[in-house]
Amino acid sequence: MTFLFTSLTFVTGKSCRGSGSGQFSFHKQGGNKRMLWTRLSIQLQKHRTQHSAMMIYISGLVGFLLVLTAEARIGSSSELDFCSETEQCLLFDSICKTDGYEVRDYGNVTWVWTEEKSYFMDFAIYPLFRRLFNYIRDFGIEMTAPVIINIAEDKSSFSIFGMKKNTYTMSFLMPAEHQANPPRPNDRKVKIGHMDAMKVYVRSYKGLMSSFLYKGEADALSSDLDSAGANYEKDHNYAVGYNSPKKMFDSYNEVWYVVNGEPVCSSSEEMG
Repeated sequence: MTFLFTSLTFVTGKSCRGSGSGQFSFHKQGGNKRMLWTRLSIQLQKHRTQHSAMMIYISGLVGFLLVLTAEARIGSSSELDFCSETEQCLLFDSICKTDGYEVRDYGNVTWVWTEEKSYFMDFAIYPLFRRLFNYIRDFGIEMTAPVIINIAEDKSSFSIFGMKKNTYTMSFLMPAEHQANPPRPNDRKVKIGHMDAMKVYVRSYKGLMSSFLYKGEADALSSDLDSAGANYEKDHNYAVGYNSPKKMFDSYNEVWYVVNGEPVCSSSEEMG
């Protein structure tokens, strides 16, 4: 508003003043009045144009900085010892390591995902994997790692012999060249999604990604986090795999729990 008032004074000299009712009145009359209105209109239009250009510039700059700071690092598999079967892997910053877990920082990233309800992860994995693999095959997209499965526990009271039907959401990482504009899936059960930047508690283990092994590792990580007084999202976690389903033995897997607040790294090795 100060900028606009200054412009009015510049155009009209001292001919512009408050009328007491929130309106402005002009004292110059006659032939000068039309000229003053014309000059005022030109000045206002100029300010509007400059203001619009400045807002567009600021919006673009803010958007660029947000993308720059939050963008995930997707790079060569050579940067991770345990990611060796694909050319591109999801990279991260390691915050700290303890005897029981590691804390990692991941940027925001685009995935293709699909979900299935099942009593056992073992039964859900293959239809989930088949749908996503068909998607990348149809569009000629290279396989990446890791493959993650978000496991959301059923909170209802219904169960069969103590077992509940959980929701398993499997996601494939989109390669770097498809992060900004991934192809639209043909299968209605396959979706494109964006995962926000997050910190996670990580526990790694080797062996087949089965319900039995995964559950034991997830419980062990949860127990370590509770003992450390860590705050984390307990109602869901991620089963993470870096190897083909064809690799039955000695595959590298992880369990992730999402950090709430600041991560707990007590009695740990801080990573530089």
